[in-house]
Amino acid sequence: MGRCNWLGRCLAASAWLVIVAACAPMSPQPLAAPQSPQVEQNPVEGAFAASGEPHQTASPAAPALESETPPSDTEVSVEPFEAGYASWYGARFHKRRTASGERFDMHAYTAAHPSLPFGTVVCVHSPETGKTVQVRINDRGPHTRKRIIDVSHAAAKALGISAHGVKHVELMRPLPDAESCPERSSSSN
Repeated sequence: MGRCNWLGRCLAASAWLVIVAACAPMSPQPLAAPQSPQVEQNPVEGAFAASGEPHQTASPAAPALESETPPSDTEVSVEPFEAGYASWYGARFHKRRTASGERFDMHAYTAAHPSLPFGTVVCVHSPETGKTVQVRINDRGPHTRKRIIDVSHAAAKALGISAHGVKHVELMRPLPDAESCPERSSSSN
């Protein structure tokens, strides 16, 4: 009996050591020397450091492509960053919640855009009427292909497009003073 008792205690102690060892933090193992990442240089995005992090280069700017985001704040351009068709919405949606959570006000200068961040201010220009209005993005839309923006009824009236369902517009970044839009003649497309 003594020998079985002793064997049972040894097995129990061994099991306990295995459990404790499994739960104990492991000592740090030396890591292999990091290898340099294989990163291809993209001339549009600039060169990359050995760490894989982008860094600034003095390379010439790439040609502007049609983009979902406006140019940076340091650029002043009268060229549109997006062009397409606009529609407007009004009384049917007045006081309903927008995608940003605020209530839609058809009398405010606001708009719905599929991807620009909420609160982004853009200038909407109608080449047909020659008018430009500044709107703040507070909703998502339009939910119809080939349309780039839905403006509020007030913005549509200011643009001179409220009598039409859909009209061609251009989206531009406001001037750095954020109080005005760049001048754009109705003949420039």
